[in-house]
Amino acid sequence: MSGPMGCAGGGGTEQIGLLLLMFAVLYFLMIRPQQKRAKQHEAMMGALAKGDIVRTNGGIRGEITALDERDVTIEVADRTRIRVLRSHIAGLDEPPTEKS
Repeated sequence: MSGPMGCAGGGGTEQIGLLLLMFAVLYFLMIRPQQKRAKQHEAMMGALAKGDIVRTNGGIRGEITALDERDVTIEVADRTRIRVLRSHIAGLDEPPTEKS
């Protein structure tokens, strides 16, 4: 008989090795950095305080005037306050600079 039956074995371990290598590359290029960003975002969420300037996921920028476990109240203009979910805070922002 000729064909695949007569071939030497060993192709299975090469395929498993290649699969493991592909998973390792995927982990280090995609999964691990995402987990690191999520951990940094959680730490930032825990450190939010009254008076911080923040930006929401929707692009709204303002100063935190009050916060609780779930919500954050942001003042976006004089006497204009909105409440957003804490999870929708994208990050801290710098105070505005005055242009001369």
